[in-house]
Amino acid sequence: MTTEEPRERHTERDSDPAFALHRGGKLEVRSTVDVSDHAGLSLAYTPGVARVCSGIAESPELVDAYTWRSNLVAVVTDGSAVLGLGDIGPEASLPVMEGKSLLFKQFGGVDSVPIALNCTDADDLVETVARMAPSFGGINLEDISAPRCFEVERRLRERLDIPVFHDDQHGTAIVTVAALRNAARLTGRTLGDLRAVVSGAGAAGVAVTKMLLDGGIGDIAVADSKGMIYAGRDGLTPVKEELAAISNRAGLEGSIENALSGADVFIGLSAGEVPEEVVATMAPQAIICAMANPNPEVHPDVARKYAGVVATGRSDFPNQINNVLAFPGVFRGALDAGASDITEGMKLAAADALADLVGDDLAADYIIPSTFDERVVPAVAAAVAARARKDGVARA
Repeated sequence: MTTEEPRERHTERDSDPAFALHRGGKLEVRSTVDVSDHAGLSLAYTPGVARVCSGIAESPELVDAYTWRSNLVAVVTDGSAVLGLGDIGPEASLPVMEGKSLLFKQFGGVDSVPIALNCTDADDLVETVARMAPSFGGINLEDISAPRCFEVERRLRERLDIPVFHDDQHGTAIVTVAALRNAARLTGRTLGDLRAVVSGAGAAGVAVTKMLLDGGIGDIAVADSKGMIYAGRDGLTPVKEELAAISNRAGLEGSIENALSGADVFIGLSAGEVPEEVVATMAPQAIICAMANPNPEVHPDVARKYAGVVATGRSDFPNQINNVLAFPGVFRGALDAGASDITEGMKLAAADALADLVGDDLAADYIIPSTFDERVVPAVAAAVAARARKDGVARA
């Protein structure tokens, strides 16, 4: 509330439980040591702190042992692609970034700082984050619009020696791959048996497609607002040209509706609605992951008429594809291993660990663990750390 805001408007907002919960923000900083006398003060600050600073200056690797950096992630956004709200700017993005930090701490025991930047140019974003990087053990990029997000992540990964992870891409991909592995198993198939169609060629759509290809899916094709993406289609961006070169082996052209005929899997990562009559043309025992929020591309009640397995991005339906199943464990494992990067192998290891937790309890309404399953973060973290060591990026 600004000082000029009328009292009645303030009261009206705080009657909304969401506003009431957010008043004053969702985070605070707490000290880990007690400074209640001169002796404590002289150790925590001057003169004692100078000895620690000198030690780090002589041996820079000591910074992770004697500061909070080894457990600290920057949650960075430019506010250009926030939830389903779009380009709402850095200030308006802060409640989401605070929420992300809250989830990092609650689920993974990872400290993080929300950082909303007042710049959108890729060069500015990369330079700003790179200059901040010495303070952090990892960088979580969040809600940066495509296609800039691909370039920003790539360049930061090349430039920095700490994990850089764009959650909108890879968190979604990890959970989707885990869900599809189990959905295929439930219906007597493997990923290699499936033909999938993805609606949406943004950050999540591109990452999900690439990870499913790495995971061995039979075939996968992506649709944007102009129809199916295929090699040789006019007007493709560089990102979509790369996607066309590695996907859509069947050479599907035209509308997504035509591509869905006989498809085993629909993955919705856009706001486009798929009519019931199109869903009805999919293969028997189809798998539908309609992840648009708040309105899935196919309503679960409709999807269940034709599909063997249905997942959404919502918490009020079974099989929620929720990034919180991925990013706390991924960063927990990467930080524990002292990883310099998050490799494709580490992401696949996270997906496998998630899928394995379901075990013999696999059912049409349980292909992915609950976000509150206490086994998730330890399992994902252990798998990610082990793969970091195997991939040669671990330093601990």
